[in-house]
Amino acid sequence: MDNKAIEYHVRELLRAIGEDPDREGLRETPRRVAGMLNEMLEGISYSNHDIAKMFGKTFTQEGDSSADEAVVMKDITVFSFCEHHMALMYDMHVNVAYIPRGKVLGLSKIARICDMAAKRLQLQERLGRDIAQIISEAAGTEDVGVLISGCHSCMTARGIRNSQARTVTKTFMGKFREDPELKALVEDYKEGRA
Repeated sequence: MDNKAIEYHVRELLRAIGEDPDREGLRETPRRVAGMLNEMLEGISYSNHDIAKMFGKTFTQEGDSSADEAVVMKDITVFSFCEHHMALMYDMHVNVAYIPRGKVLGLSKIARICDMAAKRLQLQERLGRDIAQIISEAAGTEDVGVLISGCHSCMTARGIRNSQARTVTKTFMGKFREDPELKALVEDYKEGRA
């Protein structure tokens, strides 16, 4: 990221909205915003393939690797930014399931994949596809399901201001597309959360 350009444009944005970027409370704001964007949008620097390699630590699957045993991780929390308004997508919960084919991902790697894929200007639908593609590559399986439930501040804090609105997206690959029992592993959520 070009921190100097970000700082310049944040300073100009402050002027454009009628603020004085030289007043005490705002003097360091351009630098702070540049640092925040570097942290919160880190995933922009990596392709899905890069993320799969970065967090692709696997272990040999024990037992019968031809059996359809699913690994399911639920309620992974992430946040992202909507690419349309650069508004926060928050209170996001991700369920991920996959069928191992001889190897399993380290559990923390599943959460790290979700987190890094979310650190981009995103659409929730694309985020689900990105997570599914990365899990598929990292775990070496076509059988992946992802459900995301979240709130979008472009809906809750502006525009229609519907504070209770939640968006739920589902991405199914391989056996998860057709098998209702596998879909149910991913879709099981309560109280509007994934």
